[in-house]
Amino acid sequence: MKHFFITILAVMALSSCSEYQKALKSEDTGEKFKLATELYDQGKYSKANRLFAQIEPKYKGKPQAEKLMFLYAKTYYMMEDFYLSGYRFDRFVSSYPKSEKLEEAAFLGAKSFYELSPIYSKEQKETVEAIQKLQIFVNRFPDSQYLIEANALVKELDYKLEKKAFSIAKQYNTINDYQASVSAFDNFILEYPGTSFREEAMFIRFDSAYKLAINSVQRKKEERIENAFGYYNAFTRSYSASQFIEQANEMKADLENQQEQFRTKS
Repeated sequence: MKHFFITILAVMALSSCSEYQKALKSEDTGEKFKLATELYDQGKYSKANRLFAQIEPKYKGKPQAEKLMFLYAKTYYMMEDFYLSGYRFDRFVSSYPKSEKLEEAAFLGAKSFYELSPIYSKEQKETVEAIQKLQIFVNRFPDSQYLIEANALVKELDYKLEKKAFSIAKQYNTINDYQASVSAFDNFILEYPGTSFREEAMFIRFDSAYKLAINSVQRKKEERIENAFGYYNAFTRSYSASQFIEQANEMKADLENQQEQFRTKS
């Protein structure tokens, strides 16, 4: 009995494969569309995609084109080819602004761009584009069933940009480019006022200003020491109980000594 069922399954698989191969070679677009839809419903997205690709040009302007274009885009999404799913869903949204699938297509198109966003340490062009796409979706469909997920994706992408900006500013401090570090942290704190990195950012900014001051040539030292005091005060006003406070106070004491020595020499 077991061998009987295995044989039946094998025959069915061969029959299905034969039907698919026959459809690929057929000139009957209706047959291709019907089988592609069946394959899509069965989760066989790669095979469905291949058939949709063959018949898409022949359905332009026809009533069935709307369904075809949506399913065609969805096959790319399900195959995790997010470059093409994003492109295809964008085309669908612009081509069928009154479609009942418009909201889903707009969301999946935006989410395709989200899926293309790289890790924070890499160039973030795709991340910025994904945020823009998701924000357009949120603005267009403020009552969408996908709204909570869309906002969560935007928040995740925003955090990625935030972490990228923080890591760049911190890297300047690491490679001893203290002036660039101070400037980068100034911009970071201004751009991300509610960042979870704010305490560490304000401390490293002070650390950079401190190191810039004590390593300066004599003619620039006094001004840079005063600037460093300003960053110290900004840090301690916000984080008087910080884990970095002891280190910050030691650096402040060193700055005071440096300042006293500078004035004595003057």
